[in-house]
Amino acid sequence: MEFSLNEEQRLPVLDTEGAVLVLAGAGSGKTRVLTARIEHLVADLGVPPECILAITFTNKAAGEMKERLRGVADPRSMWVCTIHSMCVRILRMFAERRGLTENFSIYSEQERNAVVKQAFKECGYEDEGTLKSVRFHISNAKMLGLSPDAYAAQFSYETCIDAAVKVYRRYIAHLKAYNALDFDDLLTETRELLSGDREALEYLAGRFRYIHVDEFQDTNAVQFEIIKLLASVHGNLFAVGDDDQSIYGWRGAKIENILHFERSFPAAKVYKLQRNYRSTGAILALANASIAHNSFRKGKRLWTEAGEGERPVYFEADEEAGEALYCARIVSGLVREGYKLSDFAVLMRINALTRAYEQEFTKYGIPYKVFGGFKFYERKEIKDVLAYLRAVANPFDSEAVARIVNVPRRGIGEKTVQALFGYAEREDLSVYDAVLDCDELPLAAGTRQKLHAFGDYIKELVALSQTVPVNDLVRHLIQSSGMYAQYADNSDESVTKRANLDEFQNSVDEYVRMNEGSALSDYLQQITLYSDTDEMDEGEYVTLATIHAVKGLEFRAVFLVGLEDNIMPTSRALDDPRSLEEERRLMYVAITRAKERLWLTRSRSRYLYGRREPTLRSRFVEELRSELSLPEERAYRPAYDRFSGGGSGRRTYGGYGGYGGQSEPVRVGRAEGTTYGTTYGSGRAPATTFRPAPLPSPPAERKDTSGFSVGTRVRHARFGEGEVIAMRGAASNLIVTVRFASVGNKDLAAALAPLEILE
Repeated sequence: MEFSLNEEQRLPVLDTEGAVLVLAGAGSGKTRVLTARIEHLVADLGVPPECILAITFTNKAAGEMKERLRGVADPRSMWVCTIHSMCVRILRMFAERRGLTENFSIYSEQERNAVVKQAFKECGYEDEGTLKSVRFHISNAKMLGLSPDAYAAQFSYETCIDAAVKVYRRYIAHLKAYNALDFDDLLTETRELLSGDREALEYLAGRFRYIHVDEFQDTNAVQFEIIKLLASVHGNLFAVGDDDQSIYGWRGAKIENILHFERSFPAAKVYKLQRNYRSTGAILALANASIAHNSFRKGKRLWTEAGEGERPVYFEADEEAGEALYCARIVSGLVREGYKLSDFAVLMRINALTRAYEQEFTKYGIPYKVFGGFKFYERKEIKDVLAYLRAVANPFDSEAVARIVNVPRRGIGEKTVQALFGYAEREDLSVYDAVLDCDELPLAAGTRQKLHAFGDYIKELVALSQTVPVNDLVRHLIQSSGMYAQYADNSDESVTKRANLDEFQNSVDEYVRMNEGSALSDYLQQITLYSDTDEMDEGEYVTLATIHAVKGLEFRAVFLVGLEDNIMPTSRALDDPRSLEEERRLMYVAITRAKERLWLTRSRSRYLYGRREPTLRSRFVEELRSELSLPEERAYRPAYDRFSGGGSGRRTYGGYGGYGGQSEPVRVGRAEGTTYGTTYGSGRAPATTFRPAPLPSPPAERKDTSGFSVGTRVRHARFGEGEVIAMRGAASNLIVTVRFASVGNKDLAAALAPLEILE
């Protein structure tokens, strides 16, 4: 086949035999390389598609790769999937050999925590602090792939280790009884199958002649073992990754897997992709300068033929509201110039920083969506519906049955649930079997009647699931169970929950359209293995996200915010060189998401975790001093209220950055005592120079603010009608205080806010 590849890309595509490592820099076209190599194997070398395995990092990436491969083969004939999806597929093929049935449940973090809590109680423990420690140890043991005995031996010095191991053993026993695996089990069970069952290994490793692994830098120890076992027959492993983008050490990823690849595969060939097709030269220069401070890396330097472009800009605000408003005004201005809302991303180290941006974007009518926080499929009402479906697909799933036995409320209390668990344990049954045997339990007649009704309802759903598509089953379930009716009132919470159930139904309808004939277990597998980036659609909104949530994505314009020590990098990394290097890799990932424009911002003080404190500029910014032309760090000086009795000295921390509460507008400039914020340009200017600059006003068609006065009635797109009660500033810098009946007083920039003056 003819490939539109550069020479860097072409060489690894044509090198098909043996172990190959491709160090693919950000934006260097690694997906194109992976796809082209598979196309070359199938179309040019005649390799049967079913002999090819491609492991991706997300379901979204797998879907995109399948779509690209439709031209050479039916993607369903080859395995293109995440490693967890691959493990599920393998384990369903060999379920009996691992003591499972084919319809085993897959537990998310929430389900795991529920079972751990149940096991904790059964072991006679009550203290919440101990429970927290036990959860950590079980999670750590699972991540490391260690059994209770192995973990106890390795971490014998830890506090609460005896309790953790005792609960861990009981947790494992529960999962076995429930015919369930958690995320980590998918990996460890597959590793045990491949390492201990020669027939299974020979079949799978013999089948996959060519194995491709994307995002290799993010593999953990267990995943690496699985990959090596699968490659043990033919030895054709094509690993693509970027050591400079290894950012998941906190969940077990081992950067050594990519850095020491040649030790595991001594005959391996290594290629580098350094030409970037995403970002401008100025953005790449900043990225290269940042990551060069890391020593634990292979080493490469991104370059482009796209030209220098706009230089990255550094901005400091006094407070987080000013930092957010700075972003809001730039977004508003560039949208007037032709940018789309979806071109923008506001990236941050921790999700707790989104509040100021949500607040300011709401004020000024800028649509946004938050990622990296509470995901759609983790909302309570959605988890409840999914628990019903899990119970229908796998009645052994006692965690699912216990979750829904009183949802919606049917008068079955916690004591009854514990009685069901106790009976199930004594008789070696599932909780659902205990429900069916409830006449054997010392329960009131009314409670037994309710349990019988619940058991009959689950039987009805099981029977229905055998005859109708998944979406029709869900539609019947939501209505007949009372799930929808329990949110019948018109409170904001109920309206939101009904909307979420409607959206869930829409998503299932879409799944059935795209996967006709799929079983309920297939749908549950797809949902359970969902990831953050899979939730991102093509809607018109500004993306607010943690950096981890946007790995692999790109945006025309990026704001990298909250660049302060203890946030970026986090406090726990400051005294650990290895952790600090991972934080710097996170900085590199954030910078390289930007295609055309990049702003780096911070606040000199921040309200976080219940109090306001001065901040220090991130050391990662200080490392870029020459690139960003930084001034010397100066202390934060709070704004003071000059409108309530002169020198009262009362600090004002809210609102419009330097415009705190009722304080007067603060001018930009080095000589002013209370500076709103300062913008510094990057580039080749001497390190001692800096450019104070005002907040950018919308660059064309400036809104006429002359019609505002105290007493003017206005309508806000989100807050409704209100009255102007105070004003300060003038023209494009006019700030109006509006009293809204719905939300109280709001300080708004008149030139930016979606305000309509009412006659």
